[in-house]
Amino acid sequence: MIPAQEALERLRSGNRRFVTEKTSRDSGSTRSRRDELMSGQMPFAVILGCSDSRVPAEIVFDQGLGDLFVIRVAGNIVAPSLIGSVEFAVDMFDTRLVVVLGHSECGAVSATLEELRRPTEERSPNLQAIVDRIVPSIETLTKDGVERAPEELLDAAVRANIHASVEGLRHGSELLEAEIDNHHLQIVGAEYSLETGVVDFFDV
Repeated sequence: MIPAQEALERLRSGNRRFVTEKTSRDSGSTRSRRDELMSGQMPFAVILGCSDSRVPAEIVFDQGLGDLFVIRVAGNIVAPSLIGSVEFAVDMFDTRLVVVLGHSECGAVSATLEELRRPTEERSPNLQAIVDRIVPSIETLTKDGVERAPEELLDAAVRANIHASVEGLRHGSELLEAEIDNHHLQIVGAEYSLETGVVDFFDV
């Protein structure tokens, strides 16, 4: 078991290696590592991230096989099956850190902003379900009377959506809430910059 703060520092260090192009991923994907993992896994962090192909958690955090328990869904939303996946890792592997990883220029968030501006009935019910999960976290940004440039609005919406997912995990599960109350679990938000490769952690 790796404490949350140590796990967080591992992720920060790995991201620094990724940004500076000093990665060490090969050391975590050798035959011996695969053989070692045959007996089981003990990931040191859970990552609930967006499905965007430009943000693979193992790469941006420079981690290898068995290091991270990664759950990916468009818009890094929180829904029952995703909460259940987080609960599974926390309960089965005693993982002490959960990171909600969003990213700049998120297409799901952008689509939700467009939906708020111009509602459509042409989206499939399944895609609409993703938009509906994001709407509550960002609709106040379009109704607060503050004029924002489109880029600024998207940036604020991405961050608000990450905050909402963090809160959804913190308060959407009795199991996770109990682990937090017992100081066994930390759930934090983070945003990956497509431009710089840097991950900014918050809600720490």
